[in-house]
Order: sequence, then C-alpha cells, then structure tokens
Amino acid sequence: MPTAVLTDRERTAVQAYLRLLHTVRAAFDTAAGPPDTARPPVVPPAVLAEAEQALADAGLAGNEEAFFRLLQTWCPPEPRQT
Repeated sequence: MPTAVLTDRERTAVQAYLRLLHTVRAAFDTAAGPPDTARPPVVPPAVLAEAEQALADAGLAGNEEAFFRLLQTWCPPEPRQT
C-alpha cells in the first residue's frame, strides 16, 4: 500500500476531519445512553469550525475529491463491523 507524505497543513486537516467524524459518530450513538431516551445529536460548533479552518488552511476547502483521496491514502477505511 502506498504511503502518502502529508504537509503539516494536510495532516492537520485530516486530523481535524477525523476528530469531527468521531464526534459525529458519538453524537449519534444511541446505544451509549439509557434505552428509550431520545436526545438530539449535538456536534459542538468549535469542532466543525476547526475542520473547516484546517481544510481552508491546507487549500482543500471546496475540493472534496482531492481531500478524500488524500484521506483514503493516509487513513484507509476501517473494516465494516457485522
């Protein structure tokens, strides 16, 4: 598998995206709370703003195709759980 060498800004963008992804997953994880407890998913605005700023700083804002190609090279998808 090829290894991507990221710039500092690209690495920061990937890391911010991964933090955002984990935050969103945690917000939607209904198994973590008591059963039958409805709670709206909450993603802190600061986490989203951090990811947006990191993408802009890396020159990847508005270029999702290049970003996700970079992300897939650096951080391959996790195996699906069955």
